[in-house]
Amino acid sequence: MIGIISDTHDNTTNIQKAVKIFKKNNVDFVIHLGDVVAPISLGFFEGLKLKVIQGNCDGDIDAMKKRLNNMNSDFLGKEKVLQIEGKTFYLIHGNDEGRLLRAIKSNKYDYVLHGHTHIKRDDKFGKTRVINPGNHYLYHKQNHYIALLDVINDNLTFIAIK
Repeated sequence: MIGIISDTHDNTTNIQKAVKIFKKNNVDFVIHLGDVVAPISLGFFEGLKLKVIQGNCDGDIDAMKKRLNNMNSDFLGKEKVLQIEGKTFYLIHGNDEGRLLRAIKSNKYDYVLHGHTHIKRDDKFGKTRVINPGNHYLYHKQNHYIALLDVINDNLTFIAIK
């Protein structure tokens, strides 16, 4: 089981709620699709293995890398291709719309995961499933979500953070 979160924007209250859900569901690791913002916010994910994509609002990248390294977690840069359970994942924040669209249309990936738009998404294009877990930006009035992905069964669950 993989936990997916994006665009936390230093919303430490939601991060703490999300971490409890991830731990309760025994996720193998959490993919954060960018816009953590301040590296100190990563500390709220303590006890989880993180894989973090760089977002357009992320601040001190060197401090973020150092903190993740101390947490036995990974900074993945602006985009990354991963193999998970025999499936190919393309991870990107999504502010580079051209790269995002090319990845989706390429039909090379089983999953394309992104953030940035602040809108939860679960779409299918050819063989590619496109997932955005939504956002946790404090000033948006819509619901905030995280996602749980069972790769083996291709089962995605969005969970509202209230």
